[in-house]
Amino acid sequence: MRIPFPVTMIGMTKNRGRSLMRTLWLCAVLAIAFLPGERAAGQALNSVERQIVTAVESRAEEAIDLLERSVNINSGSMNFEGVREVGRLYREELDALGFETEWVDGTDFERAGHLVARMRGGAAPHLLLIGHLDTVFEPSSPFQRFVRDGDRASGPGVVDMKGGNAVIIQAMKALDAAGVLDGLTLTIVMTGDEERSGRPLELARAVLYESAAAADIALAFENGDSNPATAVVARRGSTGWRVNVTGTPAHSSQLFQPEVGAGAVYEAARILTGFYDALAGEPNLTFNPGVILGGTDVAYEPFDAGGSAFGKSNVVAEHAVITGDLRAISIPQLEGARAKMAFVTRQNRPRTSAEIIFDDGYPPLAPSEGNYRLLTLFDQASRDLGYGAVTAVNPRNAGAADVSFTAGLVEMALDGLGPGGGNDHTVDEWIDLPTLAQQTKRAAVLIYRLTRQVS
Repeated sequence: MRIPFPVTMIGMTKNRGRSLMRTLWLCAVLAIAFLPGERAAGQALNSVERQIVTAVESRAEEAIDLLERSVNINSGSMNFEGVREVGRLYREELDALGFETEWVDGTDFERAGHLVARMRGGAAPHLLLIGHLDTVFEPSSPFQRFVRDGDRASGPGVVDMKGGNAVIIQAMKALDAAGVLDGLTLTIVMTGDEERSGRPLELARAVLYESAAAADIALAFENGDSNPATAVVARRGSTGWRVNVTGTPAHSSQLFQPEVGAGAVYEAARILTGFYDALAGEPNLTFNPGVILGGTDVAYEPFDAGGSAFGKSNVVAEHAVITGDLRAISIPQLEGARAKMAFVTRQNRPRTSAEIIFDDGYPPLAPSEGNYRLLTLFDQASRDLGYGAVTAVNPRNAGAADVSFTAGLVEMALDGLGPGGGNDHTVDEWIDLPTLAQQTKRAAVLIYRLTRQVS
């Protein structure tokens, strides 16, 4: 696998160039996360933070209206005009707040594009906020409309992640109402292809890499495990793989003879068993074979994630194809798993051959001290607002997401700041509407605390 852009190298170069003032500022913020003692809910909020809370509460129905309008625009990843329309909706909101906005065209990576908004207030640190515009529901889906039932609503992308986008925008409005937004340094990136990434990936995620390289802290508003009592400090990456197997065709009566050997299907079975024996049970590592085809003739179509196979029971199979994904918690774990899978693939049965090809995918966001410190700050904001503790999600309970592209580029990253709900990626997707305001307050107070002057 070729990781698009050497993120570790970029991170090292960036850290060497960080100004002394910004480094001292960051150290001061991180130290605050470990001050002893707990404070009573509400008593720790200063006057600005109380204004933020009031602003969020006064706009609670406005937030739901924005969510409804966005959900009712179909923005399946391949519905380019729908993705652009959702981008225009959010762009109008951000323009009205004084952000500099731009649309990054996605023609070069075969997708609609991305929305980017910047606030150049000058105050340290530089925060990167991450959302996405697309959903898994294309225009052909029967699931198309926002439906509200009291404090619960359903709709395509309502929690993954148009609810998270609403949290971003309403948090910006609350900071503006409190008179502090225009002093902050913020970049918002809402990608248009998170659910179905464009290719080549290095172009599809170029603006996200560039924005992360310029930032200090990343906050992402996916719904994580859809539980507001948790947040994400680590995400496993997702890499595609494909094994191509070739055997020697012959009449089945000659199977296992020296001139025929084992055939492609037996070799494919050996390889999968070898992967299992070498890697199963390693913490936070999974390697799922999603499709296998074998026979005399095999045709696999990557775009359709499927294909066809022809063979007869009395003919030794000549070809087999296996495709799957590989999920790891860190680059070292990913590279180690790839090496073992490649080794297993090469140990071929008689008269067979095989190759494994790894595809660019989402890199892992490994757990780090900085990420856990950011979680501590978020947890404190939640407690001060009266919402209780926030703990880290088990990485096995949260899939790959765009925040992973900030790994090695920012000092701290946290995801899962979106609202609560459930059943995302299904026609039963729903949102717990009161958590919109809850997550907006938490995010806005956290942002204010991260970016205010530390004495």
